[in-house]
Amino acid sequence: MSNSERPAEHFQQESAPVGQHTLNEILTQPDAWQDAINVVAAKQAELKTLWGQGQFSEIIVTGCGSTHYLSLAVAPLLQSVTGVRSRAVPASELLLFPELITPREGKPLLVTISRSGRTTETILAARAFKQVYNCPVLNIGCYPETELDVESDLSFVISEGQEQSVVQTRSFSSMLVAAQAIAALLGGDSLEAMQTLPETGRQLITGEQELARQLIESGFERFYFLGSGLQYGLASEANLKMKEMSLSVAEAFHFMEFRHGPMSMVNEKTLVVGLLSDTAQSYELDVLRQMRGLGGKTLVLADAAVPSDAADFQVSFNTAIPATRRGVLFLPTLQLLGYYRAIFNGLNPDQPHNLTAVVVLNGAG
Repeated sequence: MSNSERPAEHFQQESAPVGQHTLNEILTQPDAWQDAINVVAAKQAELKTLWGQGQFSEIIVTGCGSTHYLSLAVAPLLQSVTGVRSRAVPASELLLFPELITPREGKPLLVTISRSGRTTETILAARAFKQVYNCPVLNIGCYPETELDVESDLSFVISEGQEQSVVQTRSFSSMLVAAQAIAALLGGDSLEAMQTLPETGRQLITGEQELARQLIESGFERFYFLGSGLQYGLASEANLKMKEMSLSVAEAFHFMEFRHGPMSMVNEKTLVVGLLSDTAQSYELDVLRQMRGLGGKTLVLADAAVPSDAADFQVSFNTAIPATRRGVLFLPTLQLLGYYRAIFNGLNPDQPHNLTAVVVLNGAG
């Protein structure tokens, strides 16, 4: 059975070298990005019809774990291109505390994100949302004919994003690309600018895999991921990847917030990773310079090269792709850091401690 044909309940670890599934899924993710673009393109007429008929008061984006962090990246993206207030909420909060999320007299659009389509909290939250608001649900996932797929009014399934690993890498990035494509269409643009993403991603992975390995072998003990605006959700996901795969000390912060207490943890064994924005870059670089002054080392990811006084190491994308459509390019290097840290720590990233691929709560609801 091919990976694209593997049903959600068959997430499993087959006989393979330590971490082989995770590494393969990181290295092959640009293929899934192309699939995501194609899937959204094929349904753009349905998407525009749903959006045009809605006159929505707000957009709620929800998921659990990695897909909640994906929601943190998707919600500001949708708001920036549509002008409609958008917010990210963990599915459990939407389910258990709906009165704190949005007023009942509103007309919200719900966007659910789930790799498996079987996550209990997200399914129950979607059902409760439809009962209360009778408004559409738009779903992004990687497996067809799942509970969430059925609950949704419009579903985008990226089959090439399916994984054998527990930890989300290829699935996360492909669902992000789908969300970026959806946002582009809702903003009135075409998907033309995104067509270069897969090849850019392949070149990036080829060029930065050795850098990620070398950084981990440098012996850092603490990892901090900084991102603001569209990048905060991605910084949060990078932090989660480092924790899940390698059981390392890692945290994510908004750039400016890192100065308000957390920087007390910075020392010579610290790697501070900055995911730079286009609009607030001067402020973000000042934070990184300060962390270098405290003895930490900095890794900078940005579209264009930055001054060397802010970056001990840097990855430049060098694209002409708008910021709202290139966020996925931050992910491969960050995922590789988590992978190589796990190997360095003698752990198997394919089989993370205490985790399963799908969280299904027996008897819930």
